[in-house]
Amino acid sequence: MNQAPPPQPAPPPPGPRRTPLYLGLAADLRAAIAAGEYGSGARLPAEDELARRHGVSRGTVRQALGALRSDGLITSRRGTRRVVLAGPGAQDGVAELRSFTRWARSLGERPGGRTVSVDRGAADAEEAERLRIAPGAEVYRVLRLRTLSGAPVMVERTAYTGAVGALVARMPPDTVSYSEQLALHGVLFTDAQHTIDLASADADDARLLGCRPGEALLRERRRSTDPAGVPVEWSQDRYLPGTVAFTVHSTAAGALGRRLSP
Repeated sequence: MNQAPPPQPAPPPPGPRRTPLYLGLAADLRAAIAAGEYGSGARLPAEDELARRHGVSRGTVRQALGALRSDGLITSRRGTRRVVLAGPGAQDGVAELRSFTRWARSLGERPGGRTVSVDRGAADAEEAERLRIAPGAEVYRVLRLRTLSGAPVMVERTAYTGAVGALVARMPPDTVSYSEQLALHGVLFTDAQHTIDLASADADDARLLGCRPGEALLRERRRSTDPAGVPVEWSQDRYLPGTVAFTVHSTAAGALGRRLSP
């Protein structure tokens, strides 16, 4: 008589997701800068020295430095020692311009996001040029509403390269910050080129922002690149008039910032 096999133990529940090493190292360096260990204009130790001190690989060091550059804290050119641009409490606003969520939080506002649609398709001529990919290569197009303390402020239209877009497509529709989630996968938005102009509200803008079709909206067009200079997103953000303003600062560290309109 055949005996039934003994029951197998249930698999253990998945443990908490570990914080990537580079984010821990970036936090340590950020704390050292905030504590004044490296003042404005100081040079950070070389990559191999940082790797030795913290017991990590040089690749991890490069990712951590890329995160600090994304924060506007340091310069970051491969092959040279990084220079601290901002000392304790001296952010230049450039990082906040790249991140709607970070900017909103810095003002004490509650940022929000709602993904309206995610479509996968072939890159058109403009997307191919901006993202430096072949025409017809795979892109993900995301339409998203952004809010400040629950009030609609901006409609975001972003095209992502295939690998990055696949990560975005798996995020919950109410994800507040794509950039924070992508950083957990090692995707960093380090540099960006911005163009500010006006655009007329289309049907989607009118429906999501509660404005009239054809109404003038403030438009920010942005191409973001990773630490290696490879484009990862091409975005066109349309703001309701009277909600935000962009300011220019003539400084060595950064030039463009964003603020709430009075």
